[in-house]
Amino acid sequence: MNTTSAATAGPLDLTFTATLTQEPGKGGWTYVVMDGSAAVFATRGLVKVSGTIDGQPFTSAFMALGDGTHKLPVKASLRRALGKHIGDQVTIHLDQRLN
Repeated sequence: MNTTSAATAGPLDLTFTATLTQEPGKGGWTYVVMDGSAAVFATRGLVKVSGTIDGQPFTSAFMALGDGTHKLPVKASLRRALGKHIGDQVTIHLDQRLN
């Protein structure tokens, strides 16, 4: 994972690869997990970001999982545009922390 300081709002240059995962049950969210994100973001709270997933722009928010990691929801429309499914790998590039 390529990281730079992400403790405050502002520009980022952070890239990581993760697997698309889905919460169990009907209507479960599809997301990726960023390992070590609580240390990178210096918080276990919500972190709003923008960037790209496999080159497609997105804006979303990482949600803390309580174990030092955060999950980033990936909308169905973005997954369709990318042709990606549960279990596929994606590359996330974060270019801005918004909060």
